Amino acid sequence: MPPSPAAPTRTAVIVHIASADPIVHQHRSRLDRAAACGVPAHVTVLSPFVPPHRIDTSVISTLEAAVASVAAFDCDFVRADWFDSDVLWLAPSPEAPFRQLTEAVWTAFPDHPPYSGAFTSPQPHLTVGEAQLADLTALKAAEVAVQRGLPFRHHVDHALLIAGSDEPSSWRTVHRIPLDRP
Repeated sequence: MPPSPAAPTRTAVIVHIASADPIVHQHRSRLDRAAACGVPAHVTVLSPFVPPHRIDTSVISTLEAAVASVAAFDCDFVRADWFDSDVLWLAPSPEAPFRQLTEAVWTAFPDHPPYSGAFTSPQPHLTVGEAQLADLTALKAAEVAVQRGLPFRHHVDHALLIAGSDEPSSWRTVHRIPLDRP
């Protein structure tokens, strides 16, 4: 019998970018800590979110209303970019709907600022790799490989509430939240 996943210690709200998997999966699996923990290719809406033990029907319904305040949209991933030489990421275009999602959820949950308030205006992005897990040569090679798969389009019609820990393969979907259907 396989071991059961660790009890969740954190939650996040994300948009899973399944269209990215053929392009980034092999790189994320080696170069992104979140991938090793079971977090799919994504753009973060709000992390950290409400602690797992506080997730209840009231939190879920408030989250649903916040996410539904943004209309479903299409986005393209057309370029790779960098946060200094520390993080390789893909840029969504347009980024405004992702910012609207973050703002809506943060407004509904003001005690949970994006990235614990570390950034005044977080950049929507899909992480491919981090310097903590690989040297710059490996990240640059991943950048070249990933750029061959660009551009690609993704239709965003829902967000996910996920929960997990730092343990391998521990993150799971708690709730699927639809965006507004135009």
